[in-house]
Amino acid sequence: MVLTEPGLSVVVDAMLIARGVFQRMLSFLTYRVAATLQLVFFFFIGVFALPLENYGIIDDKFKFFQLPVLMFMLITLLNDGTLMCIGYDNVVPSVRPQRWNLPVLFCISAVLAAVACASSLLLLWMAADSIGNYDQSWFHGLGITKVRPGQIVSMIYLKVSISDFLTLFSARTQDKFFWSNMPSAVLLCGALISLAISTIVAIFWPDTSPDDINTMGLVRGDGNTNLLPIWVWLYCIFWWFVQDVIKVLAYKLLERFDIFHYRTIALGHYKPKAKKGKTHHHHPDDGPEPFVASPIAVTSSPQHHPH
Repeated sequence: MVLTEPGLSVVVDAMLIARGVFQRMLSFLTYRVAATLQLVFFFFIGVFALPLENYGIIDDKFKFFQLPVLMFMLITLLNDGTLMCIGYDNVVPSVRPQRWNLPVLFCISAVLAAVACASSLLLLWMAADSIGNYDQSWFHGLGITKVRPGQIVSMIYLKVSISDFLTLFSARTQDKFFWSNMPSAVLLCGALISLAISTIVAIFWPDTSPDDINTMGLVRGDGNTNLLPIWVWLYCIFWWFVQDVIKVLAYKLLERFDIFHYRTIALGHYKPKAKKGKTHHHHPDDGPEPFVASPIAVTSSPQHHPH
């Protein structure tokens, strides 16, 4: 092959680097859209569908679930700090030329967000239901101690934070399971530090009322809730596996029925239809026709070195 000749293999290296950059950009955008959708729909649905006063929580300042502004800032700050590490992530460059398919990107982001949002709403409902009807609640059936209204805030903060970070590891592998490609040490360390900070904040938050919202750390109180952080972590990890399986199934569905031209674009067979009245016929005076790259494998081949 011509590109494996001495002096020209640098072209292959450039293609690999460019496709690696594309994969990182795709991971970044998929995660950013998913995280935004999760937060927006969680609070939108939580406010209107789960008024806390219906679950025995009598507090004029806590009729609807809300997070203190400081917790929102921590979620955003830690997420952005971890996202900066994605530029150093391990990626597997595609063997074919890449092109943007925004409908697929938004579809997968919506799938990731839907699972994370549904699991957060379920946890909020179970926690709120345990306040006024503990003996008949899911928390009682699962052996989880009754929580206070202020601890619901810390619990949901921890759940949303963990789910956001775990969603990043699901989004970065696209149509494969999250364990198919190990993250780089930089990304892994950044995520672990952010997760540790979020967990510590949720555990030891003092019994205060920022923004007039009663907030209490998960281990504050009589000591019966000391295992709550571990339970929230296990809950998030379970839904992370569910989220990743649904993501892979969504990709297979897109490929099976070629939804949004997913399969044809992946195979390099997609040709956008020319708009009516915009058909361009090449004229000899216009110079040489533009080069159209055909799908080629960029796997390394043995190079011939002069003796």
